[in-house]
Amino acid sequence: MILKISKHQLNKAADQGIISADQANALFDYLKPQPQTGPAFTFTNILYYFGGLIAISAMTLFMNLGWEAFGGWGIFFISIAYAGVGLLLTQKFQRAGHIIPAGICATFVVAITPLAIYGFQLAMGFWPDDSTYREYHRYIKWHWFYLELGTLVVGTAMARAYRYPFMIMPIAVTLWYMSMDIAVMPTDGRYDFQFRALFSLWFGLLTTLLAFWVDIRSRKSGDYAFWLYLFGVMTFWGGLSMQHSDSELNKFIYFCINLGLIAIGAILVRRVFVIFGAFGCFWYLQHLASEIFEDSWLFPIALTAIGLGIVYLGIVWQRNEQRITEKTRAVMPAALRELLSERTD
Repeated sequence: MILKISKHQLNKAADQGIISADQANALFDYLKPQPQTGPAFTFTNILYYFGGLIAISAMTLFMNLGWEAFGGWGIFFISIAYAGVGLLLTQKFQRAGHIIPAGICATFVVAITPLAIYGFQLAMGFWPDDSTYREYHRYIKWHWFYLELGTLVVGTAMARAYRYPFMIMPIAVTLWYMSMDIAVMPTDGRYDFQFRALFSLWFGLLTTLLAFWVDIRSRKSGDYAFWLYLFGVMTFWGGLSMQHSDSELNKFIYFCINLGLIAIGAILVRRVFVIFGAFGCFWYLQHLASEIFEDSWLFPIALTAIGLGIVYLGIVWQRNEQRITEKTRAVMPAALRELLSERTD
């Protein structure tokens, strides 16, 4: 766990006699020159990520029709050249100890993979229609599947070779794309909203379980599960929320599932569960207020009482948090216990 120590905190420690004033000043002078090589909200890192995302977006989201003039082989070899430069920069930054720039350059290599595959398929005559690469990030089509599969293979290989957490981002995005493109295969491209919503639900659940597995495996290293959690929960929650039912019981079950997401987020210390769970709960409460208890003067009062009750529950929890946490972790598997200790202790 990374601790951020300020000059004010060191001075308070000196005032309380924990360390002397001279020790506080010496410790601050020692820590201040240390470069920020890991994730932190600094201007340097903002420049790193801003520049990196511009470069990645240029070859993905902002790709224009001008590149089609190069033809399939032109697109393929230019993409390979770009990837080669990305790998060289990754190696250079890695040797220099610039972790974030190295991770961004490695991510760029993964992000350009679908463009290279598109160029190769186009050159070999395998491309099935007149769609272009710029549509890859805009439309759902079954033949994007091969681009996505190749990206997953390259992304997995790169992640195993370099092990930078940011590299998981294009892998997670590709899984999200794949969930939408695979869903159109059984329907021959016909629009079947309910089937796609159900498919997204299960695909998102599997992605979230994959994220949990990655989280367990990487508990003593970097946060490799963040992007998988983000897109997994987003896909699952989106599919769940798009399920249509006139049954109030099913709507209440939806509310309970969202409460479960909040609980899981609190246990795993993952905000994405809490955010989407809160959205779902408020969606259900809005349904109750606007449709079920539309003319009831008692409903807002009852809801206020429930809200204040939850606030009081938070106070009770704060008083007993240490004891409850210790008892809960005592019955958890060792791997999960270690994961939570790394996240919170």
